[in-house]
Amino acid sequence: MVETTGGGPGDGTAEVLDRPLPDGVRRRVVQIVSDGFGGLTLAELPAQLRQYARFAPNRRAKFAGNAMAAALETDTLFRQRIGEKLREAQPELAGALDSGSPPPAADPLDVAAAAYVLRPTGWVKLVAAAGEEAQRADAERADEESRAELERLREELDRAREQTRSETERLRADLDAAKKEAESLHRKLRAALSDVKRGEAALRKLQGEMEAGRTEGQAQVSAAESESRRLKARLGEVEAALEASRRAAREGRSVEDMRLRLLLDTVLDAAQGLRRELALPPVSMRPAETVDAVEPGRMTPKDIAARALSENDPAILNQLLALPQAHLVVDGYNVTKTGYPQMPLEKQRLRLLGQLSQLAAQTGAEVTCVFDGAELAAPVLLAPPRGVRVLFSKPGVTADELIRQLVRAEPPGRPVIVASTDREVADGVAKAGARPVASAMLLKRLS
Repeated sequence: MVETTGGGPGDGTAEVLDRPLPDGVRRRVVQIVSDGFGGLTLAELPAQLRQYARFAPNRRAKFAGNAMAAALETDTLFRQRIGEKLREAQPELAGALDSGSPPPAADPLDVAAAAYVLRPTGWVKLVAAAGEEAQRADAERADEESRAELERLREELDRAREQTRSETERLRADLDAAKKEAESLHRKLRAALSDVKRGEAALRKLQGEMEAGRTEGQAQVSAAESESRRLKARLGEVEAALEASRRAAREGRSVEDMRLRLLLDTVLDAAQGLRRELALPPVSMRPAETVDAVEPGRMTPKDIAARALSENDPAILNQLLALPQAHLVVDGYNVTKTGYPQMPLEKQRLRLLGQLSQLAAQTGAEVTCVFDGAELAAPVLLAPPRGVRVLFSKPGVTADELIRQLVRAEPPGRPVIVASTDREVADGVAKAGARPVASAMLLKRLS
């Protein structure tokens, strides 16, 4: 069907194709556009086709076919330029279409594609006729192919029937032979089954004997392995006990030697300190000096009594720390919470340790400060000050118990001073031979 719009007579541009362009015609149209594409400048191309200007004709037809067909349909100027390129390439075909008499020997698809591009009068009929001709050609080709396929299938069927007949005869002969072979095999099978039953009976008997032997062997192996494990465990226990006894002996000797050496140093320092305190002359004592008497200018017992100190006087702590090899153990939080409880725990520790460092430098005494580890929310990053040993009690162990352990670790005779207001701690360390002092006395001495 051809529809016309307001164009002049003989003007094919007014005609409109009312059906889709046949596939064969469309492929020829795209090829015509691709061939004429290269003869146009970039400015003469529609904007949507400029990106394909550098493509080869085959690649252009492959990747830009839809875009070129759409541009040819919608852009009249572009179609006219492609038509001019087509007239230059195929002048005879273009002239025949303009005259209204396409060459009879030409391919209908080529004629329809050229008519679609050039749009002469009656081009829609040419395109429709080419589509119908292509459909008829496809139908005839499909019909010829169908007849050829049918003939081939008939020939194959005849061959298959002939093969089936020959195969059937062969199979019948094979079946007869197989039946005879099967009868012979049945006889042999019955004989073999009888032999198999006898063999299975013998095998079951042998398997029973083997299972009994395996069970007995496994029991013996299990007993041997159990005995081996017991002996290895016993050997390990003996070796561990031997190593523990050796380690205990070494540690016992080491700790005892350390305690004895420390006690010896304490006694020697005490003797030297006593000699300095008493200002003993280097000469030996004269017998006359042993007679009890009052010499002129000497201090009387009344004067000595006047030198007695108060129980809370910090001078007592100075005298204790002046003893040879003195060891001051401080109940950290007991002292800080007595002196400055309003401060955070971290600042309490830093203030106390700074003061104890100064005290250690002044007196030369060994100083150990003990804090309760239960008060800690996280590990403390603390660099102990010079001269002060800082210890935190382990989980499940209180600071009081750690102080008692420190006191018990010291050899008898060494002066150990424990600063704590806790009465239980004071009584416990006093029984162990240490000298308890109140936290307030230490705070006075530190201030």
